Amino acid sequence: MDPVVRKLLLPAAACLCAAVAWAQPAADAATPIPAAASDAAVIAMIDQGRFAEANALLDAWLARPPGGVDRDALTFQQERMRRIRLDFSLDEAAAKQKLRHWIPDLRDDEFARWDSQGLIEHLDIDGERRYFNRAPANLFRLSSEARARRRADAPMPADGPYERLAPYHAQVVAAAARSGADSVLPQRVEVTQSLVVKADAVPAGETVRAWIPYPREIPGQQEQLQWIGSSPSGAQLAPASTQLAPASTLQRTAYLEAPAVAGQPTRFQIRYALTVSARHTAIDPAAVQPTPKDAALAPYLAEQPPHVRFTPALRAYSERVLQGETRPLEVVRLLYHAVDQIPWAGAREYSTISNISEHALQAGHADCGQQTLLLITLLRMNGIPARWQSGRVFSDNAIGYSNLHDWGAVYLAPYGWLPMDVTTGALDSDQPALRDFYLGGIDGYRIAFNDDFGQAFVPAKQHFRSETVDSQRGEAEWAGGNLYFDQWDDQFQWTVRPAGGKPSATP
Repeated sequence: MDPVVRKLLLPAAACLCAAVAWAQPAADAATPIPAAASDAAVIAMIDQGRFAEANALLDAWLARPPGGVDRDALTFQQERMRRIRLDFSLDEAAAKQKLRHWIPDLRDDEFARWDSQGLIEHLDIDGERRYFNRAPANLFRLSSEARARRRADAPMPADGPYERLAPYHAQVVAAAARSGADSVLPQRVEVTQSLVVKADAVPAGETVRAWIPYPREIPGQQEQLQWIGSSPSGAQLAPASTQLAPASTLQRTAYLEAPAVAGQPTRFQIRYALTVSARHTAIDPAAVQPTPKDAALAPYLAEQPPHVRFTPALRAYSERVLQGETRPLEVVRLLYHAVDQIPWAGAREYSTISNISEHALQAGHADCGQQTLLLITLLRMNGIPARWQSGRVFSDNAIGYSNLHDWGAVYLAPYGWLPMDVTTGALDSDQPALRDFYLGGIDGYRIAFNDDFGQAFVPAKQHFRSETVDSQRGEAEWAGGNLYFDQWDDQFQWTVRPAGGKPSATP
């Protein structure tokens, strides 16, 4: 019998609370919450797969004269259903066909059992079971029985080079101990990022607007940022100073425009360089103090709807994990370890999920952003300041690995803000400094584009964003509307040039 990844059962009231509390940002503004209870009921219907009922109500409300309803929020619910259908595009036959690529002799009873155990993600939409596009591949991350049935000539995808213990981690710890600094092993990285809108996605002659993620300088983590150029030239950069534009620069971008040409893709590209360092802090448990009363920390102790909410289900989970523990460092360690145990699996688009932190708890699996939001919520709930960071991870030149990634930071007095990457989590080592490397430290093979989630762009988008939470791939639109992910592609290319001319570390 398969050791099943069990779903954590949430009280019905908690699920409804999560659904009622959620609404999608209107264009690029802060999240507008529909005022009427009936609006919230539509959100709950969509979460439950009752699309026909939801559409009927939305059509009726949107047919009313303007005023009295948040039309942008209601219109997005229609768009959210469209996006959910894109994510859950497989019927049972198609899901089985995908699985048989890896398990040629898949039996119907096996599929039915894994499905009933919640290992093959699905959503019943108007009574028809639809399977998540990535559910067949995710199954092998969630079930040892399925992995044992997988074709021998179809190995599991490789993890990133620093997701497992590597000599590099020991180099970082040793460098920090030797120097007494918490920022070590700097490397110069040259980056080219591209966003390519597919041919004829936009009518010829219309202006295509693009936003490409662009980093900020973060002391000790990424510094000496150098703009090299863009194509088309003349990119508009969001201001770097949070004193000038604090609400907009936490998700920084380079903004470009170009006319669409018939039969040709519309290409955007930016180039820059920066110095990225690893970080490591040796935390002395005896030195850790209670969180100080500091107004600057208050935002990182608060709820941040829709995805950071102190729901009854999360409070109950926290109590089970902590068992009365209140010491700050031990609270952090216990919650970090608990979230680290949630299996990683590819996730549906964040814009389709009503409350990501609770979804991560309920689904029984999560990706990096979902795990991070869950941990941030649990920490804040327990009086520990926590915040978001995300961007791209990469490798040395010869390995050629890169990926989107989300992580965070936790505040522990007297040390201040410390990195935390719960998705990489505990490394396989008996040495605490290596085992807990990603609780208080990070590798130097990542670029942060975002220091918060769900923030407005500069300049603002005029239409709904494709990614309403994160900003790692980019965004595009034209006068006629948003361009969703299926209408363009993005690329991230990099070259590592170690500071001082020394060879970069390899795993």
